[in-house]
Amino acid sequence: MAGPLTWTDDLARLDWDELSALYRAAPLGDKPPADLKLVFTNSMFRVFAFESGCLVGAGRALADGRDCAYLCDIAVAPSHQGHGLGKEIVARLVRLAAGHKKIILYAVPGKEAFYEQFGFRRMTTAMAIFEDPAKAHASGYLDRA
Repeated sequence: MAGPLTWTDDLARLDWDELSALYRAAPLGDKPPADLKLVFTNSMFRVFAFESGCLVGAGRALADGRDCAYLCDIAVAPSHQGHGLGKEIVARLVRLAAGHKKIILYAVPGKEAFYEQFGFRRMTTAMAIFEDPAKAHASGYLDRA
């Protein structure tokens, strides 16, 4: 990392194409700009990290204000991975979601230990419906398709 980071949750400051490029580079998949605008607008909490005016990290949390918050779409530019930026994004989202009865997320397979440092624990009853179950299974998110 070259310079100081600036943080914001201001959606008006976002270039949705730049955010989409961040997810591709992270690499967390192809997330079209219009889809990102929709999901970040509908999220209660969001954080964006900029360095020298360039977007280098992002994350969001869906939340209902009392019972449940769900951290998702945490991305860090490859040039900034391994320097604590992802940890800071998660810590900020966890602080924003404090007071909810439960804060959940699903981790990229193999990254569970990273989230344990924040107090996350593996759930025994979590279940999901994926748009593409075969892809979710192949990526390690589902036991079976």
